[in-house]
Amino acid sequence: MKIRLRNAVLVLFVCLGVSCSKESITDTDIPVALNAVEVEQELLGIVNAHRNSLGVSPLQFSVVAYEYANLHNDYMIAKGNLSHDNFSARASSISAKADAKQVAENVAKDYPTATATFEGWMNSPNHKETMESDFTHTAISVKRDSNGNYYYTQLFYK
Repeated sequence: MKIRLRNAVLVLFVCLGVSCSKESITDTDIPVALNAVEVEQELLGIVNAHRNSLGVSPLQFSVVAYEYANLHNDYMIAKGNLSHDNFSARASSISAKADAKQVAENVAKDYPTATATFEGWMNSPNHKETMESDFTHTAISVKRDSNGNYYYTQLFYK
């Protein structure tokens, strides 16, 4: 009886361990979408013009942040939805590579233009606060899914 009970507990433990495992983003095949560079540049110009109107320094483009913004857009496109999934990992990587003290991000989906995206972020108190904060560096990735819908990720750090 003790052997059967021990074996049953062992089987239950193995089943729970396998069924409760979390999916890593590295386990998912994520295709790379093309960047809408003109929209990225336009949106950065709009954000910096807004910051200038407030007397806040313009954000400097960061290659490091751009790498992670692109990866996150590809992830969201692969998943088919807007998310801040894995933000802590992105923030830690950016902090390590760029010696950043603080990292934040704004994401958006389905806005047809840079101006519409900016206006959407301005209508959200949290997104607006992030854009107007004392961050020093940024990057914006804008990509389209196979249906032509835009995905936006803007990462900020200081």
